[in-house]
Amino acid sequence: QGSRQSIDIHYWIGNTSSQDEQGAAAIYVTQLDEYLGGSPLQHREVQGYESPRFRGYFKNGLIYKKGGVASGFHHVDTNVYNILRLLHVKGRKHVTATEVEVSWNSFNNGDIFLLDIGKAIVQWNGPQSNRREKLKAVLLAQDIRDRERGGRAQIGVVEGGDEKDSPELMKIMTAVLGQRNGPVREATPDDRSDQAQNNNVRLYHGNLVVQEVATEPLTQDLLRSSDCYIADQRGSSVMVWKGKQASKEERREALNRALGYIKAKNYPSSTSVKVMSEGGESAMFKHLFKSWRDKGQTQGLGTTYNVGKIAKVDQTKFDVMQLHARPELAAQHRMVDDASGDVTVWRIENLELAEVNRRTYGQFYGGDCYLVLYTYQRSGQQQYILYMWQGRHATTDEITACAYQAVNVDNKYNGAPVQVRVVMGKEPRHFLAIFKGKLIIFEGGTGRASAVNPDKGARLFQVRGNDELSTKATEVQARASSLNTNDVFLLKTDHVSYLWYGKGCSGDERVVGRAMSDVLSKQDKQVVMEGQEPAEFWVALGGKGPYASDKRMQREEPLHSPRLFECSNQTGRFRMTEVDDFTQDDLDEEDVMLLDTWEEIFLWVGNLANQYETKEAWNSAQEYLRTHPARRDPDTPIIFVKEGHEPPTFTGWFNAWDPHKWSVSESDLSERTQSPVLMNLSPSSRFNLTFTDGGIKSPSAGYSGKFLDPELLINKSPSELPQGVDPSQREAHLSDVDFENLLGSSRADFLRLPKWRQTDLKKKAGLF
Repeated sequence: QGSRQSIDIHYWIGNTSSQDEQGAAAIYVTQLDEYLGGSPLQHREVQGYESPRFRGYFKNGLIYKKGGVASGFHHVDTNVYNILRLLHVKGRKHVTATEVEVSWNSFNNGDIFLLDIGKAIVQWNGPQSNRREKLKAVLLAQDIRDRERGGRAQIGVVEGGDEKDSPELMKIMTAVLGQRNGPVREATPDDRSDQAQNNNVRLYHGNLVVQEVATEPLTQDLLRSSDCYIADQRGSSVMVWKGKQASKEERREALNRALGYIKAKNYPSSTSVKVMSEGGESAMFKHLFKSWRDKGQTQGLGTTYNVGKIAKVDQTKFDVMQLHARPELAAQHRMVDDASGDVTVWRIENLELAEVNRRTYGQFYGGDCYLVLYTYQRSGQQQYILYMWQGRHATTDEITACAYQAVNVDNKYNGAPVQVRVVMGKEPRHFLAIFKGKLIIFEGGTGRASAVNPDKGARLFQVRGNDELSTKATEVQARASSLNTNDVFLLKTDHVSYLWYGKGCSGDERVVGRAMSDVLSKQDKQVVMEGQEPAEFWVALGGKGPYASDKRMQREEPLHSPRLFECSNQTGRFRMTEVDDFTQDDLDEEDVMLLDTWEEIFLWVGNLANQYETKEAWNSAQEYLRTHPARRDPDTPIIFVKEGHEPPTFTGWFNAWDPHKWSVSESDLSERTQSPVLMNLSPSSRFNLTFTDGGIKSPSAGYSGKFLDPELLINKSPSELPQGVDPSQREAHLSDVDFENLLGSSRADFLRLPKWRQTDLKKKAGLF
């Protein structure tokens, strides 16, 4: 958070650990927390229910071993081959492998199993497992080979639906497991699914007696520095907050109090528990609150920026010219560029697109729906944003037609546009900017040339903004109660227009108010200062009355750290898996991802995401907002982003974004969607193993017949290469250790690179 270092302490509880062991672990955590000054964020992790952050530490997966201290604390011998175990592998993003009975009875068609016999590891892929799970299991098998066997074990892969294609590997499996009697069991559902978002949250405090303080939506002012609090999401998560001025005893007992609370509530022992100190709150905790302001957070929209999860950037004056050079700035300000691109506007008329007269650009009527296509340049290439503006009084048919026509426009540009749903009154900043201070929102009526809008008499418009990039005029009820001392208003009557300046508005707001009034009305304007209104002004508003007259600092949306979720609606209920400490690599091509930046919701759709999840993406985002514990605004802008067409307002939330990551040809994409089995893991790989009455033997623990000495491959002409080596695929004959040493990345990461980058690396390594 900012420049302050954050510390996380995780303690892990095995399923068969004793109460004494669990208690001792909690004591050690408390002592370590005190030693580190009470600032760490404490996490209680339970086997099988670990947090995304904990699982994220183990990129190749978690292995749950049988036994206790002996297996958990002894060092790993890397040259021991007297091993026989069967690992049940589960998970797409965070993999876990659990030791199960070495028997065909442990298998099922939906998961992946690793038969580890020391000198060989056989991966059996259930027919119903998917590409991502297979790849993750391969990486886990490689990790076992490299860490536990010194890179000397052989790996083979069997596709459970095509076992006949791997006769040698099946011979090994049969020798170990015996002959299989009958078919493998059908796929079984996971014991636990990812936690559904729980919009019911309660706040408690108290020492001997725990008392309820409030229910959702929570506000930050409920937390007093002299107390400790428990935030309970109906048992799905329990979080403890320790105030800075709470007594030492209270702070020390915070974790034990949370564990006692879980027991008293009869919550499952696997319930997530987190303990945090004031000033060190997690993003998840802050998201439980309707508003949150960190100490030292600046005020005043558009003047300074703060980067949240991105590495700290010194505060500076907002400069649109820096948006492309500094995507984190673009993300923070929700601005892809300086709004100088081309704009085309269509209105939905008779369910078809009708181009809007350019002279009326910026005028939006509440009875209509519009499509706005914005075109701009980035790195010499044209980029597109397609805004779908929905009037508050538009018909259901018009809203449906707007979405349908958006698909047609999207197809016309080969899926390149970023699609943004805009609900009337919730226009994002960039939408305001592209109309250069001339955006006017009429409450009702229509902009159609043939339509005649009824004469409404006096009309009142609220003008907000500091410059032409942030200004809009919104029609409000022509009543005194609509006025606000902090804003500029234009009151338009048949004979005269009044420009009303509230006492709390700034000089910049008055300037843009004057400019907007010239767009709204060609009549002469009578400037009216708050408190000096003529009688005619109040008559036009139906009489003088009370209105918002409290001066306040300009309100800024609270800065929340962004959160990334993998979304799924496949169980019939919206579920999500949070990706902690996310990077670009977490955007998987087979997934639909939701990035919540608080002011906006991004839906990122990978090129290989299934049609069902893509179709349901909009509904999923709306469900996420609806069920959010902080009672989020359901009209928060939802931005639809496709892989390879990410705007800087999206990429700026990621550190070190690589714009070429997905720049691959169709042939490359086809190669990547084939079997995830890596080159040196072909099912047909020959295993140099001998079967005897005593079991399985290997003549050596060294070279398996697949890998070659790098000296035989580097800087050799095709005629000098060993027989059977494809000159264009020399890297396929390297061990994983040699591969990483020569090419600087793992085999899996290398295969994700575009072809030109792979070729460049191979040339530098002498492998081309």
